[in-house]
Amino acid sequence: MSQNILFAGPNEIQSISRALSSDLRCKMIQLLQDTSMNIKQLCAALDIPQSTCTANIQILEKANIVETKQLPAETRGVQKLCSLRYEKIMIALTTPSMNKNASKIETEMPIGLFSDYTVTAPCGMLSDTGVIGFYDSTASFLDPARASASLIWFAYGSLEYKFPKNFETSAVIESITFSAEICSEYPGHNNEWPSDITLWINDREIGTWTSPGDMGGVRGLLTPSWWNTNDSQSGFLKQWKIDEKGSWMEGEKLSNTNIAALNINAANSITIRIGVKETARNRGGINLFGSKFGNHAQDLKLSIQLA
Repeated sequence: MSQNILFAGPNEIQSISRALSSDLRCKMIQLLQDTSMNIKQLCAALDIPQSTCTANIQILEKANIVETKQLPAETRGVQKLCSLRYEKIMIALTTPSMNKNASKIETEMPIGLFSDYTVTAPCGMLSDTGVIGFYDSTASFLDPARASASLIWFAYGSLEYKFPKNFETSAVIESITFSAEICSEYPGHNNEWPSDITLWINDREIGTWTSPGDMGGVRGLLTPSWWNTNDSQSGFLKQWKIDEKGSWMEGEKLSNTNIAALNINAANSITIRIGVKETARNRGGINLFGSKFGNHAQDLKLSIQLA
């Protein structure tokens, strides 16, 4: 599969609903979840005529659930190879609210809805009610319960998120702002434990902020009472901004990476990656706080300012 999650807006609901309303098409999805199959193989597995198979695959294609490729057949001619594009579908029931004067679009993403990850122990995830999976288990980052995560930590590596492009392709973007509550990661806590935390957008490095430490000892305003105060309690709400002149944090220029360099129109989503490089000078890990941990009632927030 090329991606993990399909982010669909209200305009796509009808085609997706139609695609999933058929038992036959749901069986096709199940068959394609582990491997690609051609039309002939699908017909044999489902015991259906080729015309029926082709018509239903076209419906799944229209819904962007399945993709097909024309490839040379084993003997002669061509074969239509079918593959499942996504593991999950997230549907927004409403369109983003826009201030007509400011033309600003904001999307908030739960910290557990990452589409890809590369993390190293010590690592872990918490919801506001308990531990998700197991401490120091990178395999736990595949746990579906990660969707409810409100605190994530790891030594180095990164988490990747795919934000929907909730604007017309013809829109002119003045700036993009990304904000998150973050801090370093230390066993327990250590208020003087620097860590270089880096942000990437569409695989372009935006810039690095050095967290002064892993903040603990005093309970975060939102941190649940069951979580030990000796452990990480809150972070710093940091904001990266990218405009036509470069990338910034709190008025300080981080890099020359500007809006044009992000090539926003080349993909159907905006990919955000945040983490700590293995080669970082201060490789002090990262804590990422969600809306029910720390001091700020927000998850990951992406703001797009249109001209």
